[in-house]
Amino acid sequence: MIEGKRVLAVIPARGGSKGVPRKNIRILAGKPLLAWTIEETKRSKYIDRLVLSSEDVEIIEAAKSFGCEVPFIRPPKLAEDNTPGIDPILHALKNLPGYDIVLVLQPTSPLRKSLDIDEGLEFFERYNASICVSISGVSQNPYWMFLLDDHHHIRPVTRDETINTRRQDLPKVYMPNGALFIASTEYLQEKKSFYTKDTTGFIMPKERSYDIDDELDFIICEYLLNKVLKTL
Repeated sequence: MIEGKRVLAVIPARGGSKGVPRKNIRILAGKPLLAWTIEETKRSKYIDRLVLSSEDVEIIEAAKSFGCEVPFIRPPKLAEDNTPGIDPILHALKNLPGYDIVLVLQPTSPLRKSLDIDEGLEFFERYNASICVSISGVSQNPYWMFLLDDHHHIRPVTRDETINTRRQDLPKVYMPNGALFIASTEYLQEKKSFYTKDTTGFIMPKERSYDIDDELDFIICEYLLNKVLKTL
């Protein structure tokens, strides 16, 4: 609970991942991928309830073994490749009413710490936000990116036709890192999206912002986790 508001944390983890097959339960630095998220969430001082949303029996059993509650089984129609990511969250809120804030924690962000979770919720409250996503700075600035036309001419991705040549002169840009999605449950059920005109951005450090989407991401995160574990 934070500022008298009850917080529900939801880990969405379906079985049909494509980029890295079965990635949610693939062993990463000694434990299933989703275990890293479960363990850090359980260390949060604000979470009232942590649940998993999945249709996959093996994922469900793995989550339970690390102490995550599984109060329902996600319908298969909400675990298809083309299922909008918001649908399983709305399904969870329908099944688990009575919470003021919902926090969505994708298991593909294993470097996220309980510190990030708690500071994200504090940011959410401090700015009286309705909705918030975690973001991080990017090294590849879109002001230096181009499209290639059929004649192999390059055109700026941005509307600004003037290309800055000094990195220092470019505006600071950010992108969602997939680690934290926070919303008022009432607001989210109304808007049915985490990206609205009211969405705020909580900045996380780059070193904890890796989102596993392919094999290279998996290798990088395993290296970083093993490096951290060796220092403990």
